[in-house]
Amino acid sequence: MTTAGEVTAFLRELVDAGLLLDCGVPGVFGRGPLFEDIVERFDAYVTRVGAPDAPKRVRFPPVLNRQAFERSGYMKNMPQLAGTIHSFEGAQKDHQELMQELEGGADWSHRQRITDVVLTPAACYPLYPTQKGELPAEGRLFDLLSYCFRHEPSEDPARMQSFRMREYVRLGAAEDVRSWRSRWLDRAQEMTRAAGLDAHIALANDPFFGRTGRMLAANQRDQELKYELVVPIHPGGEPTAIMSFNYHQDLFGGLYGISLQGSAAHTSCVGFGLERIALALLKKHGLKPEQWPKSVYDLLWP
Repeated sequence: MTTAGEVTAFLRELVDAGLLLDCGVPGVFGRGPLFEDIVERFDAYVTRVGAPDAPKRVRFPPVLNRQAFERSGYMKNMPQLAGTIHSFEGAQKDHQELMQELEGGADWSHRQRITDVVLTPAACYPLYPTQKGELPAEGRLFDLLSYCFRHEPSEDPARMQSFRMREYVRLGAAEDVRSWRSRWLDRAQEMTRAAGLDAHIALANDPFFGRTGRMLAANQRDQELKYELVVPIHPGGEPTAIMSFNYHQDLFGGLYGISLQGSAAHTSCVGFGLERIALALLKKHGLKPEQWPKSVYDLLWP
């Protein structure tokens, strides 16, 4: 079983090597040039593998319309992970009082109000509200990349609060969406084998909150709506998910008015946790890519 000391030792090793930069808050790190290079190289690998499907490349900022976020049900199901954005909207008098509180070390957070945007929890969330209306018969396929936020402060470098998620998102008929996800389950295993990672597919569920959440999680597993590709980043501990494969059925189609032949469209997404993949590679092969197995190095540095 992995101890907390072993987890923090790996983090310290990464920081000492300049791969990660300690920002003073658990789960929040800067990325050094080598770490960024590894992330970008694997991201390019994802692009090469997904290119034959000809997805439409779309990029959103790492913030999401709060009304669309509320409609998604995220706050009902996973409020513990959400990150809202607040800002000062007071008058001159309020500002003076704010300054006094700051100088006195008092709590000044009550001076702020929630804004119309929240931090994006997953790269696909901003997409669905933009797809309202009738899809073409063949559906649509998108390529997304975004910084995401989940409030999970931890000393584990594989559990960052702010991280990048690369996603492919399929919208269409149920059978098309399911078969597309099935193909990516096979592709992902081929990708990680080529990268020299000891990965396997595991049935999973989202971290739903509370008593109702336990029921949702059980239902998600029973219907096999979520799979993860996991790797042993911390020896002896629970394996870490580096990719996810989610089938939403017609949930988002119904919520956001995305239709196909008069019915709510089905959706699925395949997500790549780019920082976690970089960490898995560094843990498996060492902190110097030039010393990695030649087949892995040539794969990412073609």
